[in-house]
Amino acid sequence: MLILGIDTTCDDTAAGVVEDGHNVHSNVIASQHVAHERFGGIVPVIAAREHTKNISYIVHAALDEAGVTFQDLDAVAVSHHQGLLLSLVVGVSAAKSIALACDIPLVGIHHLEGHIYSNLMGRDGELAFPFLCLTVAGGHTLLLKIEDHGQYTLLGHTRDDAAGEVFDKVARQLGLGYPGGPAVERLAAEGNPKAYTFPRPLINQPHFEFSFSGLKTAVLQTIENEPNANKADLCASFQQAVIDVLVTKTMRVARAHELDCIALAGGVALNMPLRKQLESAATKQGYRTFAPPLKLCMDNGAMVAGAGYFLYQHRGKDALTIEAKANAPLGESGLRYRPATKYR
Repeated sequence: MLILGIDTTCDDTAAGVVEDGHNVHSNVIASQHVAHERFGGIVPVIAAREHTKNISYIVHAALDEAGVTFQDLDAVAVSHHQGLLLSLVVGVSAAKSIALACDIPLVGIHHLEGHIYSNLMGRDGELAFPFLCLTVAGGHTLLLKIEDHGQYTLLGHTRDDAAGEVFDKVARQLGLGYPGGPAVERLAAEGNPKAYTFPRPLINQPHFEFSFSGLKTAVLQTIENEPNANKADLCASFQQAVIDVLVTKTMRVARAHELDCIALAGGVALNMPLRKQLESAATKQGYRTFAPPLKLCMDNGAMVAGAGYFLYQHRGKDALTIEAKANAPLGESGLRYRPATKYR
């Protein structure tokens, strides 16, 4: 089954073609980093404008790279929940048009499901339910028990800033540009992670919640108070603090809920020290870890197509009337993982 996946959740226009949920035939992404860099972050109106300019070209590029045409497609999947509303509308409109014109099923995907299912792609039966998934990005930091297709239980989440958000804010304060995560990681590789003793909020608490606002404040105050500080040491020490919290909490949840398979997902899953340290901690406990290929960690169309395959098999197609929603509950149970006011 060939599925075209479209993602315009944030600032990347993405499309990919995936066969049977595993075989990635194409994964094309148009980055908007240049358009947003001078602002130090994403400007929603600019993001939507760039998506509108790029969407047709990117979809056709994905089909060309896969060596298929619209007539070869069996379905089209699109991220329609969770993201910048103006951006989501562009992708949803394109997917609806393709579904209608080609008379093929439309499958709406929650953006987080795309990241979760990126761990199942290319692993036919290797990663079985239930498993623990640490999803870490600029908009969320969550610990989810993946019970089955479309069935998720929230085990832990951040009370305030997401981990990826803090990476971006620290990078901006240091003048490292946007996106901040990769920039901090590159500079951290040259620094001493023990140079600064930054706080590890809630790391010793028995519950499974995260908090990164205190760490962010401590780092930003250090930058302000020590203008000549070694940036590499700052980045290394900050990054290590984040990783220590993420790994410690994840392992605590895995033990408490007896989940011996741990998946990592989201944009921060690109961070190699996080991957290595999570794997090391899990191996010591006899657990297995899974992480998507690097190209499937960032926002992309292939992960949406992969999730579309599995969820189409599970629940069928969606109506052409599906709506784009900036904030939406996750899964069949309507799991709310953000403050209630976000869903209004």
